[in-house]
Amino acid sequence: MKVSLNAIRFMNQRYGTAGEVVPAGGVNQLVEKIGAQLGAVEEVIDVGKKYKGIVIAKVVSCESHPDADKLSLCRIDDGRKVKGVKRGPRGLIQVVCGAPNVKEGMLAVWLPPGTIVPATADKDPLKLEAREIRGQVSNGMLASSHELGLSEDHSGILDVDQSVRPIKPGTSFAEVYELENDVVIDIENKMFTHRPDLFGFLGISRELAGIQQKPFISPEWYKENPIFPAIEGQRLELKVQNELPKLAPRFNAVAMSDVKVGPSPIWLQVELSRVGIRPINNIVDYTNFFMMETAQPLHAYDYDKVTAKDAGAKHATITIRHPKKGETITLLGGKEVKPHPEAIMIASKTKAIGIGGVMGGADTEVDATTTNIILEAANFDMYSIRKTAMEHGLFTDAVTRFTKGQSPLQTVTVLAKIVDEIRKFAGGKVASNLRDSKHRLQNPEPVKVTAKFINERLGLNLTPAKMARLLENVEFKVMRLAGGSLGVMPPFWRTDIHIPEDVVEEIGRLYGYDHLPLDLPKRDLTSVEPEPMLEFKAGLREVLSAAGANEVLTYSFVPGQLMKKAGQNPANAFKIANALSPELEYYRMSLVPSLLDKIHLNIKSGFNEFALFEINQTHAKDLIEKDGLPIEEYRLGLVFAAEAKRAKYKYQGAAYYQVKKYLELLLSHLNIEAVYEPMTLREPKMEVGKAAAAPFERQRSAYVMTKDNKLIGEIGEFKPSVTSKFKLPAFTAGFEIDVAQLLKQQSPQSSYQPIPKFPKVEQDISLKVPGRVDYAQLHSVITKNVDKFKPSNPQFSLNGVDIYQDEEDKTHKHITFHLEIASFDRTLTAEEVNKLLDKAAAEANKKLGAERL
Repeated sequence: MKVSLNAIRFMNQRYGTAGEVVPAGGVNQLVEKIGAQLGAVEEVIDVGKKYKGIVIAKVVSCESHPDADKLSLCRIDDGRKVKGVKRGPRGLIQVVCGAPNVKEGMLAVWLPPGTIVPATADKDPLKLEAREIRGQVSNGMLASSHELGLSEDHSGILDVDQSVRPIKPGTSFAEVYELENDVVIDIENKMFTHRPDLFGFLGISRELAGIQQKPFISPEWYKENPIFPAIEGQRLELKVQNELPKLAPRFNAVAMSDVKVGPSPIWLQVELSRVGIRPINNIVDYTNFFMMETAQPLHAYDYDKVTAKDAGAKHATITIRHPKKGETITLLGGKEVKPHPEAIMIASKTKAIGIGGVMGGADTEVDATTTNIILEAANFDMYSIRKTAMEHGLFTDAVTRFTKGQSPLQTVTVLAKIVDEIRKFAGGKVASNLRDSKHRLQNPEPVKVTAKFINERLGLNLTPAKMARLLENVEFKVMRLAGGSLGVMPPFWRTDIHIPEDVVEEIGRLYGYDHLPLDLPKRDLTSVEPEPMLEFKAGLREVLSAAGANEVLTYSFVPGQLMKKAGQNPANAFKIANALSPELEYYRMSLVPSLLDKIHLNIKSGFNEFALFEINQTHAKDLIEKDGLPIEEYRLGLVFAAEAKRAKYKYQGAAYYQVKKYLELLLSHLNIEAVYEPMTLREPKMEVGKAAAAPFERQRSAYVMTKDNKLIGEIGEFKPSVTSKFKLPAFTAGFEIDVAQLLKQQSPQSSYQPIPKFPKVEQDISLKVPGRVDYAQLHSVITKNVDKFKPSNPQFSLNGVDIYQDEEDKTHKHITFHLEIASFDRTLTAEEVNKLLDKAAAEANKKLGAERL
């Protein structure tokens, strides 16, 4: 935000708002104070420097150049103020000029030899000298607005207006237009993110007074709900239709007739150019000037061009809507864009004429032919404007202000002021009633706070009277209540004061943070209790890392397309309202899709087998706290993948069993005994459960349960569609489990069993079962019956070896297990172990139709 100190002085003098803004210590002290209490200062620019030596001169005579048709030979009077220049009779100075508008008697701006052309000062400075032009010496030049760096107009030299006050030849140009000793202070925009009022000179001037503990009084016209002038002359019908009341909570417009469009007065061009705004014409310049003064963006449309947009229309209609399908618009400056679907469009009845809060359209701009105009002052949703600006790369002064959350209560105030100015200085007449479309406007509410509350947080001992005075200096209304309490009412332009802490911050800043005590805070050195979940997650990481798995950290926000590839429905996930990118659009409902997305990249990079895991949060719409906030579930996801050749060479059986080893290792460290229930036996009821199970092939996956039937998670191989879309190798499987459930189910005591001293017996058992029987069912029956018929005091394990199905017999399959058993009391024989397996097989035959081979 560029702030001209002379512009603020000029404004304060014009409105009587405050006294001198620069303290006794000068500009350096002011800059230091701004940095400490307002915002970081990026640059201090000496504006008058580039106009040094430039003076106003009177053209005494003007004759045609003897050797050039388009040049004039001028003799000018500078009041003999410039030294070291060659003078002719009567002390006049000769200048050759090529401007068509140069004439005898006019006042012009003269750049003497030795001065720098202002328009070149910031880039490649051009220093003038006396030189011959077609045989005649020209002592410097007479300058156009373009050469002075005021505008793009170089059609003729600047004709200095004397109607306001007489100007003597030889007067400094910088002095006449208050550029002398002017300083522009560039304050970092980020410091004002929560203060939209500080993007205008009124707000800055008020704050400069406030931080110097001086009172500020806003201009008489800057008040809420001003009296708007009535229709004066020819009536121009104007209709406003707001189809987006939530995105455009307030939209004001008025038509004016008989407007005289032309160049702005020099003072206005100077005011705009010194803060980096290019003058266009008086109407456009007024909208920019009052935007800079009040921080409220304004826009002017040509009324007749808007009307002509709608065939056969007899009056202008302004519609606020989203863009139509395929609609394009050519903006000011000539750039054509196709607005994104959620943009706010300003349109006639049928065609777009601007992108709301961003930029107007070229087809309805105010130019030299304009006589009737529509003035707009509106308030738009800050997030919508930011998204549109980012989408199209349009970063205008209006965008800078609208993305900070302007107060909708000031639109009519500023519109009334610019209407009054155009009536006075551009001949305009009010031609329609004020159109005021407003939706759920919120007035500031008083904040009650005690002096004790404020002093405790600032470490000060301010009296309630002192606090009230600080706030009243910047136009808060303060009611002094009983018991040292204050009732603080923010002014209508402030949108950032809602809670007592906001008042604390305001008082601290206005009083000066440098006055706060420098005492170090007291600290309790008692060791902090360890956070159980934090320690638990660290333990999980150690176990999996030791097993060779690699931890990754992926974004919690995912694209909808990723969820669809995994078979999930994005409609059940929380959507980010102002996503930075389409790739970061939704909160993810599970971790597995993010892990699957990393497999193909790693395979391509030459890693032929690996396990990836992540511990992170997930969210879903059907997991909501009582207060309406989403529940954050900590999940652990792991995927294992091996490239085809590697898997064939190194692994036997399915990928399911490989990933199961990681899970069982983890569960064994936590002393959790899990049960694996085939996914085909139950259907998830909640959407979050459906999302977690969605990537898995139900016939080759299971739910991981505790013995008391608590769901821990899912494990298995992935659907062919998922494998195809993520380009996964065939040997891929994974699991995802609930970390909070693991924390609840873990047993803190590790169980230790000694190894039997007697030799173990190993035997395989192969069973032929119907095709419908799952491995898990058969494993469970055999395990239970081995445990039932086992000899006294043994230790045993039963593990799967092979699952085989003959191509010619799809109704049956062969499942082979390997039993290892040893006794703590004696040596077991192969015969009794075989009988044990016969009994287990007989029970499996009764329950599942299994036949021992």
